[in-house]
Amino acid sequence: MRVRHLTAIVLTALLGGCDARYYWQAAAGQLDLIQRRVPIETLIAADTTPTQLKRQLQYILDVRAFAADTLQLETGNHYLAYADLERPYVVWNVFAAPDLSLQNERWCFPIAGCVPYRGYFAEADAKAFADSLAIKGLDTYVGGVPAYSTLGWFDDAVLNTFIQRDPITLAGLIFHELAHQTLYLPGDSTFNESFATAVEHIGIEQWIIAAQLETLLPDYQAAQQRHREFLALVLDHRNALQTLYDSDQSRDDKLAGKDQLTRQLLQDYQSLKAQWNGYDGYDRWFAGPLNNAQLSTIATYHQLEPGFRALFYQSNNDMVLFYQRCREMADLEQSERHSYLNRLANGDIVYTDR
Repeated sequence: MRVRHLTAIVLTALLGGCDARYYWQAAAGQLDLIQRRVPIETLIAADTTPTQLKRQLQYILDVRAFAADTLQLETGNHYLAYADLERPYVVWNVFAAPDLSLQNERWCFPIAGCVPYRGYFAEADAKAFADSLAIKGLDTYVGGVPAYSTLGWFDDAVLNTFIQRDPITLAGLIFHELAHQTLYLPGDSTFNESFATAVEHIGIEQWIIAAQLETLLPDYQAAQQRHREFLALVLDHRNALQTLYDSDQSRDDKLAGKDQLTRQLLQDYQSLKAQWNGYDGYDRWFAGPLNNAQLSTIATYHQLEPGFRALFYQSNNDMVLFYQRCREMADLEQSERHSYLNRLANGDIVYTDR
């Protein structure tokens, strides 16, 4: 179970003078998850396992094999066990940002490096921490997370928090999390999440054909189109906020402008939703505070994805070569890395120009 690694995390945190209570909840949450794991092969063989769960677990094994053999992702012993956590999310992440800035607060950890969120295994703990930050005048947002990668410190399990997804997005989630096992740069969340999102989408395109899921393709494509429209709407709003915050207006005028832009965002969302034939899957997101902290969660996952996609195509769609070229970027400074990917996305350079 590699519990020694769990102990190492806590000791590293304590010796470094970190928040002991926070790390103990993280250790206890991870230990609880480990203790709930049951080998998938055992569940598939058991007569007491519901038929639908057996099918889903076998599907995960098939996806995992494809990830290893075709996508060349590092699978290790990940997703060979199942755990029912008896809750809707595995962790809840807390995001925070100043009320007139889109620059997130960051927290630093022994393994992940510095990241723009802080995770809790209990929703109440996450909300309590968010409240403590809000008292200091920060915008805060608490978001539930169905899955996360332990970056090789533990053997990640299939969880009840995501196994009910439709076949295509379920496969994408597995590809995304395994991408973190394959490449992760501590302290650069935008690079890491954009890379994993690119691998997720590249993998889905190939998996649909390999698994003969073409009948599900129209619904998936419609969902992807809605998501692109959602992203465009939110990122346009974020850019408008950035322009406002960078202006010479007074603080009061900026706060008033922020409120006005938020109201406009809600109106624009209603107009967009009217084109979706009744689809309301983003209502929950728009019911949030829609503040600087929440908006940051969108840019992190998608900002650099076009650059990674361009690099994949320039690598002749060769996953191994693509990963190799992505790893080479670890030697660059973060700003240089991001700039390079943006230039790839815009067609300003090709890989050999580096």
